[in-house]
Amino acid sequence: MSSKGLMIVISGPAGTGKGTVVKELVKDDNFRLSISATTRAPRGTEQNGVEYHFLSREEFERLIQNDGFFEYAEYLGNYYGSPKQPVIDWTQEGRDVILEIEVQGCEKVKKVQPDCISIFIKPPSEEVLEHRLRKRGTETEENIQKRLARAREELPKADEYDYVVINDGLEECVEEIKNIIRSEKQKS
Repeated sequence: MSSKGLMIVISGPAGTGKGTVVKELVKDDNFRLSISATTRAPRGTEQNGVEYHFLSREEFERLIQNDGFFEYAEYLGNYYGSPKQPVIDWTQEGRDVILEIEVQGCEKVKKVQPDCISIFIKPPSEEVLEHRLRKRGTETEENIQKRLARAREELPKADEYDYVVINDGLEECVEEIKNIIRSEKQKS
């Protein structure tokens, strides 16, 4: 284990499968997942402290005022943020930490932590993206349309990332990301 762990930012439009990819990656003990905080309501079987730290808007805003987030953003009316302390602690222990965050969050992290490794996950096509959003069964038609419009804004930002991976199959996507991280660790 190197003296300091890597900070790995993984982003992509909603529906690209980034959450599923990250779940596969963190099965490896070398990785820690920065569990984001959000003000949105839990979906389905999501549990507080597992998928997200679910906070009230007031709690979230108090943490913003106390500089408690590494980055945060507002997306479709809800806050999302990466609590600072666990990320700092784990990288100092030599662990590689994955931040699964939105594009605007990545922009903020790269300003403060320019040595982070940024990976953008793209869908094979817009049709596949729309199919994945509909398959969730958790979105209203209005939200699906908002997410598709947002994806059209986010996809061109892939060029600002260190790496772009197309998620056209879970195993291949996960393996490609692991190869990227191995390569980056050899550089350091």
